[in-house]
Amino acid sequence: MLYAVGDIHGQCDQLEELIRKLPLEQHDQIVFVGDYVDRGPDSKAVVDFLIDLNQRYACTFLMGNHEGMFLSFLGWKGPAYFGAEAFLHNGGETTLENYGYFDSGGDFQLPEAHKRFYESLKLWHIEGEYAFVHAGISREALRLSDVKYAFSKESPRDLLWQRSTGELPHSLGVTIVYGHTPMPDMQVRWNLPYSIGIDTGAVYGGALTAIRLPDETLFQV
Repeated sequence: MLYAVGDIHGQCDQLEELIRKLPLEQHDQIVFVGDYVDRGPDSKAVVDFLIDLNQRYACTFLMGNHEGMFLSFLGWKGPAYFGAEAFLHNGGETTLENYGYFDSGGDFQLPEAHKRFYESLKLWHIEGEYAFVHAGISREALRLSDVKYAFSKESPRDLLWQRSTGELPHSLGVTIVYGHTPMPDMQVRWNLPYSIGIDTGAVYGGALTAIRLPDETLFQV
């Protein structure tokens, strides 16, 4: 089976409880749609847990806009690393505290395992009849029929930040599963045709959600 997990934002206790609830078997796959850090109490512990989980199950980790801001703040260079100026205004201080940044005397380095984790993050992932992305895609991409081509041509800004296209029809022939936009009623939002938003606002007092595919069973903490 295939599982997708919504935005975590440092909520390690919820994440651990959610994973315990999933009836995982050895060959199952788990896709995480990004935003592991910021705002919540323990971003570093979330990454530690995910690194360990990846030793036991096949996991795919997408980048969220908060990882992009965090790594940009740390000086990483590349098309996906931007937004450093907004990092501290979007809950970044808690992440820096978790990592001991303020006690580093200006000589901060990520733990090596965490550096490899962040380097491994993908901007999108296609698995069978599903396409996974943190935020969304552009209006132009919605009109394309070749899903791999559409995602490969998208800008990191759309993939990490787009909020305006989740409910729009598309011609990509897959179901798009995305996070980034928390649901006001803390429910998974189903958009026709063929898109599912799974950010249910865990860091705002809502549930942390996983969806099992293809039977579309929900698991929430």
